[in-house]
Amino acid sequence: MRLPGSRYARVWIPDPEEVWKSAELLKDYKAADSVLHLQLEDGKDLEYKLDPKTKNLPHLRNPDILVGENDLTALSYLHEPAVLHNLKVRFIDSKLIYTYCGIVLVAINPYETLPIYGADIINAYSGQNMGDMDPHIFAVAEEAYKQMARDERNQSIIVSGESGAGKTVSAKYAMRYFATVSGSASEANVEEKVLASNPIMEAIGNAKTTRNDNSSRFGKYIEIGFDKRYHIIGANMRTYLLEKSRVVFQADDERNYHIFYQLCAASRFPELKALKLGSANDFHYTKQGRNPAIDGVDDAKEMSTTRQAFTLLGINESYQMGLFQVLAAILHLGNVEVKDRDADSSIIPPNNGHLLTFCELMGVTYQDMSHWLCHKKLKTTSETYIKPVPKLQAINARDALAKHIYAKLFNWIVDHVNKALHTTVKQHSFIGVLDIYGFETFEINSFEQFCINYANEKLQQQFNMHVFKLEQEEYMKEQIPWTLIDFYDNQPCINLIEAKMGVLDLLDEECKMPKGSDDSWAQKLYNTHLKTCALFEKPRMSNKAFIIQHFADKVEYQCEGFLEKNKDTVNEEQIRVLKASKFDLLVELFQDEEKATSPTGAPTGKRTVLSVKPDKSRQGQASKEHKKTVGLQFRNSLQLLMETLNATTPHYVRCIKPNDYKHAFTFDPKRAVQQLRACGVLETIRISAAGFPSRWTYQEFFSRYRVLMKQKDVLPDKKLTCKNVLEKLVQDPDKYQFGKTKIFFRAGQVAYLEKLRADKLRAACIRIQKTIRCWLARKKYLRMKGAAVTVQRYVRGHQARCLAKFLRRTRAAVVVQKFQRMHVQRSRYRRMQAAALAVQCILRAYMARQRYKALVREHRAVIIQKTVRGWLARQWYKRTLAAVVRLQCCVRRMRARRELKKLKIEARSVEHFKKLNIGMENKIMQLQRRVDEQNKENRLISERLMGLESSHAAEGERLRAELSRLRSAEDDAKSNANRVTTLLEELARLRKELETTRSEKKVIEDWAETYRDEMEQMVAELKEQNGLLKSEKDDLNRLIQEQNLQMTEKMCKAIQEETQQLETDLNEERSRYQNLLTEHLRLEERYDDLKEEITLSMAVPKPGHRRTDSTHSSNESEYTYNSELAESEEGSRGGEDVTRGNLDMSLFLKLQKRVTELEQEKQSLQNELDRREEQFQRARARDDEQHKKARSAELEYESLKRQELESENKKLKHDLGEMRQSLSGSAGATSAAPGSPAYKVLLDQLNASCEELEVRKEEVLILRSQLVSQKEAMQHKQTMTEPVLYVEDVQKMRDAGEITQAYISLKDTNRLLETQLQAQRRSHENEVEVLRGELQSIKEENNRQQQLLAQNLQLPPEARIEASLQHEITRLTNENLEMLNTDDPKKYREYRLNVLRRMIDLMEQLEKQDRTVRKLKKQLKVFAKKIGELEGGQVENVSPGQTVDEPIRPVNIPRREKDFQGMLEYKKEDELKLVKNLILELKPRGVAVNLIPGLPAYILFMCLRHADYVNDDQKVRTLLTSTINSIKKVLKKRGDDFETVSFWLSNTCRFLHCLKQYSGDEQFMKFNTTKQNDHCLSNFDLAEYRQVLSDLAIQIYQQLIKCMENILQPMIVSGMLEHETIQGVSGVKPTGLRKRTSSIADEGTYTLDSILRQLNSFHSIMCQHGTDPELIKQVVKQQFYIIGAVTLNNLLLRKDMCSWSKGMQIRYNVSQLEEWLRDKNLMNCGAKETLEPLIQAAQLLQVKKKTDEDAEAICSMCNALSTAQIVKVLNLYTPVNEFEERVAVTFIRTIQSRLRDRMESPQLLMDTKMIYPVTFPFNPSSLALETIQIPGSLNLTFLTRV
Repeated sequence: MRLPGSRYARVWIPDPEEVWKSAELLKDYKAADSVLHLQLEDGKDLEYKLDPKTKNLPHLRNPDILVGENDLTALSYLHEPAVLHNLKVRFIDSKLIYTYCGIVLVAINPYETLPIYGADIINAYSGQNMGDMDPHIFAVAEEAYKQMARDERNQSIIVSGESGAGKTVSAKYAMRYFATVSGSASEANVEEKVLASNPIMEAIGNAKTTRNDNSSRFGKYIEIGFDKRYHIIGANMRTYLLEKSRVVFQADDERNYHIFYQLCAASRFPELKALKLGSANDFHYTKQGRNPAIDGVDDAKEMSTTRQAFTLLGINESYQMGLFQVLAAILHLGNVEVKDRDADSSIIPPNNGHLLTFCELMGVTYQDMSHWLCHKKLKTTSETYIKPVPKLQAINARDALAKHIYAKLFNWIVDHVNKALHTTVKQHSFIGVLDIYGFETFEINSFEQFCINYANEKLQQQFNMHVFKLEQEEYMKEQIPWTLIDFYDNQPCINLIEAKMGVLDLLDEECKMPKGSDDSWAQKLYNTHLKTCALFEKPRMSNKAFIIQHFADKVEYQCEGFLEKNKDTVNEEQIRVLKASKFDLLVELFQDEEKATSPTGAPTGKRTVLSVKPDKSRQGQASKEHKKTVGLQFRNSLQLLMETLNATTPHYVRCIKPNDYKHAFTFDPKRAVQQLRACGVLETIRISAAGFPSRWTYQEFFSRYRVLMKQKDVLPDKKLTCKNVLEKLVQDPDKYQFGKTKIFFRAGQVAYLEKLRADKLRAACIRIQKTIRCWLARKKYLRMKGAAVTVQRYVRGHQARCLAKFLRRTRAAVVVQKFQRMHVQRSRYRRMQAAALAVQCILRAYMARQRYKALVREHRAVIIQKTVRGWLARQWYKRTLAAVVRLQCCVRRMRARRELKKLKIEARSVEHFKKLNIGMENKIMQLQRRVDEQNKENRLISERLMGLESSHAAEGERLRAELSRLRSAEDDAKSNANRVTTLLEELARLRKELETTRSEKKVIEDWAETYRDEMEQMVAELKEQNGLLKSEKDDLNRLIQEQNLQMTEKMCKAIQEETQQLETDLNEERSRYQNLLTEHLRLEERYDDLKEEITLSMAVPKPGHRRTDSTHSSNESEYTYNSELAESEEGSRGGEDVTRGNLDMSLFLKLQKRVTELEQEKQSLQNELDRREEQFQRARARDDEQHKKARSAELEYESLKRQELESENKKLKHDLGEMRQSLSGSAGATSAAPGSPAYKVLLDQLNASCEELEVRKEEVLILRSQLVSQKEAMQHKQTMTEPVLYVEDVQKMRDAGEITQAYISLKDTNRLLETQLQAQRRSHENEVEVLRGELQSIKEENNRQQQLLAQNLQLPPEARIEASLQHEITRLTNENLEMLNTDDPKKYREYRLNVLRRMIDLMEQLEKQDRTVRKLKKQLKVFAKKIGELEGGQVENVSPGQTVDEPIRPVNIPRREKDFQGMLEYKKEDELKLVKNLILELKPRGVAVNLIPGLPAYILFMCLRHADYVNDDQKVRTLLTSTINSIKKVLKKRGDDFETVSFWLSNTCRFLHCLKQYSGDEQFMKFNTTKQNDHCLSNFDLAEYRQVLSDLAIQIYQQLIKCMENILQPMIVSGMLEHETIQGVSGVKPTGLRKRTSSIADEGTYTLDSILRQLNSFHSIMCQHGTDPELIKQVVKQQFYIIGAVTLNNLLLRKDMCSWSKGMQIRYNVSQLEEWLRDKNLMNCGAKETLEPLIQAAQLLQVKKKTDEDAEAICSMCNALSTAQIVKVLNLYTPVNEFEERVAVTFIRTIQSRLRDRMESPQLLMDTKMIYPVTFPFNPSSLALETIQIPGSLNLTFLTRV
């Protein structure tokens, strides 16, 4: 902010389009400058010329920090552009439609439905100061209601504005606020009737115009009456200037009154068929606007709403049909067609359908009505003429009649609405709501606009005077000098209109003239006022118009029609025709008598006639009243209205229409400025700016501008400190004034102070920046220096490493050279040496080859010689051998043939084997075995061949031996030469066949080898496929397991969701049930109040006497309520019959019916709750079963039977042990001594039975293990095989026949295993059946023994046990001796079982005897105690002398307390005293401090136990009833005391827990000790009373929450929002005329410490009273919910609290609350979660709000806030300092688009009345009842301990 005229100062300059534009000075302004060099916001430069005459500079802009303020008067610069800009910013950017302007509420029509009028908003504004919350119509209504109650002065809310600005809606919401906050004083629902009048008046008085779809075409003033308790008792309505011309004419795009279109839309209803209506386009009066429909409005539905409102207001069906009949007749009248007969007359065609319908509906004759529509009667002094009228005049007469009928109908409806809203109760005060038209100016302005503007002139004068008066009162209150402020006074304009010879006076005078006209009236106006009044002008181009300078603007009125509208004439003959109608309602509309028909009479039969007082305005005769003009009537009614307003305290609401196109949140500056000028807002600004518009308290000024003060300037007296500092800062003392509590500043001074503050803060910021930048630069320098040193170190190191590397490389080069040279010399030497060696090698090789060649030649020569010599010898041998062979062949041929046949046979068998084995893959091993056999056969064949060869060799030797013999028989050989040749040929053939056989053998061996290889390959492939199948099976198993896990997780998730849903439903049902309990309690209290009032009224002997309240009442009066409810109901009914005469029977029956309905609904909800809980339990059980491992039904059944057998075995074993001990103990009393043979035999048999049982147990365990193992095996097998078969493997195995066969074989194996398993199972079942049969036989024997025992019980107690034992032992001994001689094991086993049964029977007999003995002992103690008391009383009556002489039995009474049973006995007549001392007159503080917690509950329960013990049901019932009713009475009297409510909540819960703990139910007894279980109730089941006590506890809990809320409510806003917990973080912005609550806590205001102290107090009180820990957690959770909800709601409704610094304060406060929870160990009670919306709202105030990433972060962070709440906080975010920035509109739109898909409630505020459903978990007490001592302070000495 710059100084005025300095460079960069921002100013406002006029603009023809935007009205005002913002600009910035480019250079400083000097006094001699005539031009300002400016730069617009769009960057364009502009030279602005100043007015040379005035030299007025442009208006300065306010600092950005002040833009968007709630109150326009808080602006430093108050002028038109600042007001317009502030309204525009609030309306467009923040979506705020309400703004304060001093005492005026400016309301801008958003043309959109906003969620800011719900019940939650009403509750939030209720009880708040007007400046504490954001501007709202509810704040104005609350201010009026509060001032009415505080000042006892009537109030008025004046709502004004143009048509379409929202006047009617604002007035409607104000009345809704009164109806909701105040309620009605009776059960007649007056507030509903007041609200029901709105749809009726809108239907008959509102219409669609070009500016508004629901424009009110009349003004109304509604007075809402209140009684002394400020409850609504009735209302009254006054109307002004109904626009009757709309009935017969509508402009384009406009409609007639809504009721006509509603009738046409409902014409299809059966009851409206007789009206002969149709579409709205069928009637002339409804189709002129050419657009009979309104978007979004269903006329038929609106008709139903209107009819319901009529019914609610007592206008019955017959009257409603009469009204609709009149309205339909008006529509038909408009369709009556008039035709010209000639130039001066007209005629209606005969049998005109619409006129016939009109006459039928109105009950008049067709001839009379058609005649007088076209004729008129002229009267002279002597004669009367009937003159026809032309068509135009006839149509005008028709329309005038329609208007007149509608006006009469309108007034009739208003009168009867007032009658319905009238009350007989005396009105104490009222609040009036004036909904009247605003200033209007059109192109053509007529009589209606003149009256409207005249009314606005009067209202503006009253407004100016009121504002001036308030300013004066404020200055005088603060004791500052008062200077007269010049403000615009529009009294001259009002005089021009209403004074003598004014406009209205001249108009009335002209109307009285016989030939008066509009032109003559205009001339009179010109002659009278044109030269004498400056506010009256004449248009230049017209002689039929005039101009009046109104307070808002100049308006030109056209004189045409003024006289006609002022006269409002109608043909009297037409009225006479209507008065002669047979239609009763029509006659009533036009009657002038003082009698009217009640609309609330019976619909059938004769109507009741009631006398009604005449209206004050209707004084005189009818003829005179008929002569009153409209202007005169309007002036009189306006004068009456002004008198009413002046007698009340006014509150102003100015409605602004932002644009003419009804676009939502669109702002037209031209239209807005025009309305601001017309409605007086700028006048308010001008009056405020003329004085001291800015006002600060000293504390606010000190807190805001503390930065401008030095330490030495701060004094203990803040007022003196502010004065000293302000004198230094502002040199001109006229710029400010010091009041008593405030500092007053001239306009612009706050901006100057803000500039100084901003400069100081900016200088401080610069210093901080300088220091930080210096620190950052030094840090950077040090980092750079360290980096340079580091770089140098590394560079030098690198250079040193390079030098070392060079030296190493030089030395390495020398070494390489040395080794290289050495390598070259060595290589040369090695080459020379290799060459020498090569030469030597070649030479020596040559010499060796030469020697070798010589040796070879010699060796070859020897070989040749050897060969030749051998050839010669072989030739000789061959010749000899040939002869021998020839002989051998003959023999061998024969043998070879034989062998050949065998080989052929074997070859054929191999081929057959080959065919048989093709395709037999499953016989691979068999084939291998056969191959081995074939090899073995081959070996045998080889051996045989070897044998043949050896035989052939032997044969050859034999033939050689015979060679000599053959030579000798050479001749014979020669003769047989041919034979030898044949033998040789045969031998060759045999050899050839042998070779063939060998080759075939080789082929067979090769085939066998090939076949073996193929089989091995096939086996390998099968193994590989088997491995693949196994891997796939493992994969499938793993997949199945994963699917099972997924299904399990899915099921778990579904179960969890279902469980959460069930829990949510259960909580909702509990909440509904508890809300019904609250409603039931309220009705009970109402019923009790009525009874008390009736009783008091009947008991008072004189009318003026009243009984005073007294806390120390007598016992009888104190306990009247309890005794009535505790005893029978007949007595109370008898008392009620006496008082029933004065009671409103309808109200009584309504209450009684309501109570019955609530009880039935309560029972149904209880049943529903039980059913939901059962469903919840069943669902949980079902879910648990689904998570368990699935087991077969058979295994579960057998397991169950096994467990039963095991438990039976254990029990039998235990019983046998106890029987053995009892037998051993009682053996001395029997005839069989322990050492006797019979006793030993019996013990042996018992031991044998035990051993047999152990054997059976082991068998059962073995059988169980076998079943489990078999079951696991089957499951494993199924998981290994079945999933593989049924998934993907089937498709892979279709083409593999081998694998199928393998699977079949595996399946056969499985069947075999299953068969074995079934066999084992059947054997197990057989064994179980045997055991079951034995168990059944045991039970039968047990029953038989019980019968025997019953017979024995008839014996005397002394001989009973001895006889039974003796009998059983004798019989068992005999049977034992008999069984020893038998060899049948089955009989022996049965015998042992019988012995076991008998032992069990004996044990049961012993237990029964013990119980009988214990019971007799208890009775004996009771009788002994009573005898002792009687003896003690006799001793007291004996004289001292006798006491000494007589022997006294020593009785120690304290010693008898050891057997105290925890009961208290009282007499029936002491019950009232018990309840009075223990409940009614008990002080919780003393009990909580000095006695044990819950002592009254324990005492009451101990008394109840005694009543149960003596089996007195009447005593039990009366005690419980008296207790419950007494607690209710105490809470009714002291229900606002938190300590009392907490005390009885704790005791009620403890009493409920005692009833559960000692009820005898197993679920409650498992926490008890043995002694406590002995104290359980024995005769009565008090489950129903437990439910009643639970309901009572719920009611007490809700009352506790309400009490706690009433205590916390005033602290929350001040402590959580307004108080600066962290001092100096937040600053206070400038405030306006609305005295807004400061965020600086003054002395006496609440702080966060106050809240924490109160929470500590609550917690300590509940702990002292012994409240259950779980219940304390629920109370704390509810406390924190209330704190969070109230804080968040106020944050959402207070723009001044939505800042960054306030977010920090809230987060700190929440952290303190969390710390309190940690200190109390209550972090897990759910209280912290209730603060989550508040925490997120505080975080939202502090996070960055610029980019899309910020929007995404906000959407993810604020999951506990609704979209409406997030957007509301962003819209309300207000910078406190210039360094903060507002939230951009585009960013808010981004947030809305991201949150569009959220499914949530559209409610803006949290429900502060919501109470979490409470539960009372069972909490047993460890305190023993017999140890409780009753203190004497309770005065309960009449109780006797039992």
